[in-house]
Amino acid sequence: MHPRLLKTFLAVAHNRSFTRAADEVHLAQSSVSDQMQTLEAELGTALFVRSRQGLELTQAGQVLVSYAEEILVLAGEARIAVTAAGGSETGSVTIGALETIAAVRLPEWLAGFQGAHPDIALRLKVAGTGELMRKLEAGELDVVFCFDNGGLDERFVKRVVSREPLVLVTSTGAGFAERKPDLAELATIDFLATEVGCVYRSMFDKAFADAGLAPPRLAAEAGSIGAIARLVAAGAGMGLVPRLGVADAIDRGEINELPWPGPSQTVPLVMIWRRRRVQPPSLKLLLAAASEGFAPARSVDAHPRHAVRFPS
Repeated sequence: MHPRLLKTFLAVAHNRSFTRAADEVHLAQSSVSDQMQTLEAELGTALFVRSRQGLELTQAGQVLVSYAEEILVLAGEARIAVTAAGGSETGSVTIGALETIAAVRLPEWLAGFQGAHPDIALRLKVAGTGELMRKLEAGELDVVFCFDNGGLDERFVKRVVSREPLVLVTSTGAGFAERKPDLAELATIDFLATEVGCVYRSMFDKAFADAGLAPPRLAAEAGSIGAIARLVAAGAGMGLVPRLGVADAIDRGEINELPWPGPSQTVPLVMIWRRRRVQPPSLKLLLAAASEGFAPARSVDAHPRHAVRFPS
């Protein structure tokens, strides 16, 4: 079973479609179909059956999935071990990140890393947390930068690289008194948040839950932190977000910030990578640099840059 065939098999198994799998592995659909026929002929059994929902794995196909993943991981580790034995620090690292982190946290830091290690090629891919973790699991990414969203299984390692302040944001014309709002007051105000299932929505709900409160009424759900900032600026409601996602809007004076009075005043920004017996030298260097060189956004203090008035 050639690793090339197994990689294509896993793409088909995940997408339940030759067409979508072809896009993922950058092959023609006919090539994907031919490869799956070759693999089925080699194993002497069908791996897929067609249904109204698309392709479905047979029992044999379901069995092959975990073995294919292990074989590809082992093949990758073998290449890594051989490279490491040669003492080379060249190579590449494919990084995945949430859009906000990629835009705000990574550019300056990655530029510094690249300047120190010019022989290491860096690739940056942006997606939501779920897609990033799927790509990490499939071996398409070497490391993911995202906000902590719960536990991981033993295949992965997670390390906190910074703790980002949570801030309340409001429109500049909201007419708030310059004092720290309490939680009871906040519970009566309309908020803006991302959709259920988004990591930012999980942060929002958890922050109120940690404070012993049910989440307040939502004026609207938005697709991104940037959209929340624009809605807040327009006076549609307040937001509770990681400061790094709205720092530019705050600095431009488009929105105001207030300290969040709840017990969870920061959110962990983490990097996640696959556990291996031997890590690629290039990835080891990047992980070490991230552990040493990350710094959180400027924390909001008792006197925000743009003072606001909170309702009495």
